[in-house]
Amino acid sequence: MTDVNAIVKPNVTGASSGPAIRYDAVRLRRGRRLVLDGVTFQVAQGGVVVLMGPSGSGKTTILRTIAGLESFEQGCIDVAGVTLGSGPPGRGVLRRLRRRVGMVFQFHCLFEHMTVLRNVSLAPVHVLGLGAADAEQKARALLQSLGVEHRAGALPRELSGGEAQRVAIARALAVDPPVLLMDEPTASLDPARRHELSALLKNLVSRQRTLLIATHDEEFAHTAATRVVRVSDGRVTS
Repeated sequence: MTDVNAIVKPNVTGASSGPAIRYDAVRLRRGRRLVLDGVTFQVAQGGVVVLMGPSGSGKTTILRTIAGLESFEQGCIDVAGVTLGSGPPGRGVLRRLRRRVGMVFQFHCLFEHMTVLRNVSLAPVHVLGLGAADAEQKARALLQSLGVEHRAGALPRELSGGEAQRVAIARALAVDPPVLLMDEPTASLDPARRHELSALLKNLVSRQRTLLIATHDEEFAHTAATRVVRVSDGRVTS
């Protein structure tokens, strides 16, 4: 398998020289429920940081706010030089954020009507402004580096769980983001695949790429993480 960092180098234009993520006193409510209660933490550049906690603790919501997929009422988030404040982010902020952050969802969320190649080449066209041929070349190189280039013409429903996850990682890396978010990446993997994933993630990080992963899998966190941030009832506890 090709070294992923030889194919994809993080796009750090305009990125901050400080922490990769600065999460400051963020509060978020859904109706009467306080989902995030003044959450504060920082993630240094170049590591695998794991958010640990039970289901419903707020881990996925933290990832979604960092990715600009969910707004919050109070606080501030800085992601690789892009600042998110309370309320919905503007279009300009979202455009900049899409170049800084990639996200791999728990259930992959690949476009079911598109081939693997099309799924991965879409973002380079719309986010980076690449032509179709260049975007396809980039997508093929990513798929090859992750060991799934032979599945380029397949539809998502034809993939195994491990293949779908690698395709989702390729899609998230397609815009060369300095920050990669992953939500419960081991949920559908057997022990052997979990070990492979840990090795792959260590190969993805560098001084300029940071991974933030939400999981409740203690064994995986122990194997993969350079730091663990524990979350409970919408608060960081350690």
